Amino acid sequence: MDLKALHKRHVLTPWVAQASLSPPLVVRGEGVWLWDAEGHRYLDLSAGLVAVNLGHGHPKVVKAIAEQAATLAYAAPSLFHDKRALLAKALSDLAPWPEGARVFFTPSGAEANEDAIKFARHLTGRFKVLAAYRSFHGATHGAASLTGENRRFPAEPGIPGVVHFFAPYPYRSPFYTDDPKEEVQRALDHLERVLLHEDPHRVAAIFLEPVVGSNGVIVYPEGYLEGVRALCQRYGILLVFDEVMTGFGRVGAAFAAERLGVVPDLITFAKGVTSAYVPLGGVLVREGLARYFDEHPLPTGHTYAGHPLAVAAGLAAVEAYREEGLFARALTLEGFFREALLDLQEKHPVVGEVRGLGAFFGLELVRDRETKAPLSPWHAPFSPPMQRLLQGLFQEGVYILAKHNILLVAPPLTIREEEFLEGVERLSRALRRVEVEVLG
Repeated sequence: MDLKALHKRHVLTPWVAQASLSPPLVVRGEGVWLWDAEGHRYLDLSAGLVAVNLGHGHPKVVKAIAEQAATLAYAAPSLFHDKRALLAKALSDLAPWPEGARVFFTPSGAEANEDAIKFARHLTGRFKVLAAYRSFHGATHGAASLTGENRRFPAEPGIPGVVHFFAPYPYRSPFYTDDPKEEVQRALDHLERVLLHEDPHRVAAIFLEPVVGSNGVIVYPEGYLEGVRALCQRYGILLVFDEVMTGFGRVGAAFAAERLGVVPDLITFAKGVTSAYVPLGGVLVREGLARYFDEHPLPTGHTYAGHPLAVAAGLAAVEAYREEGLFARALTLEGFFREALLDLQEKHPVVGEVRGLGAFFGLELVRDRETKAPLSPWHAPFSPPMQRLLQGLFQEGVYILAKHNILLVAPPLTIREEEFLEGVERLSRALRRVEVEVLG
């Protein structure tokens, strides 16, 4: 049976036209490697969708899932459950609030963001929410409305009350400056102006990815997140960090809020909480806010909220992160990754910028470094050169997540230095072939 043909015939693949698809049919994973049905091996340089932080096939998590499946495979969310309690306590201990937190579990990060909107509206009595244009918060209707980039368009008209603003992007400044300090000041002035035009006392929350994820791995200049926090304090607005990608060790701490030293009011999470072995997301709500729901009904729910298999996987994953020192490992990887990727940039003029934090880096690909013309345009399908680059990476035995003209280099936190260098060399060969076509 031709399983690849069967997959193409019956499965719809997200976000792309289906006719030309021909990715590998993966059947096995171990550590940082994937194998296809023909036995070819691929280095997973993006941890799936920046999610498999423990690497593939971690025995502790696999064992926990199997044991839970044999014990109790489903429990209604209205019942208490042992693994739910233990994981919620573990997450509360990781949260950046001295008072602790409570957790509402969801099946995914998109639903976590949708539920965070509901919580913010109920907690504040306000209706509007703000989010950045260069952002992705999920594909369900409310999360897509939060999203600022083109994956929002299929969900339009979206839910009412969502307003977008521009955030710093130093490489392509929307504020017409090359000075990071000026970028921050202009961005904060712009945000406050938007707030004033919307009436800040009608705004329930501001949603931000503390490091922009699939839209470019943009690390905000120093002072920006602190400035947003101050604006929220001034106007009584809740600050929500979408840590679906940045959580669970990706930037060198359990959460980016800890690494960056800016404390939000709510944190949404998913992906790394189970190393993506079982779908699980959630909202961390600081205790001072969560107490509201002691006397008021919680305004949301899901059939699979805190699913036993998922929370068992999450508890085992958090224990593995702690036991193996993986929350902090990205701090030791960061300098090594940066040096290797900057060396790659020196060799390849198609690499316009290298940026990132921890084990989370983006390569912005351009046709011309002077004009910064992107290799693949914003708000459009991948350009032919970008398509050929991704095909070439598969031929080199590398999987990398790409969005627009950005490659997301975010391997499992368990990657060894020699494996990373091997991946960079394979990436270099694929880039070289595209450069001959694009640059001559």
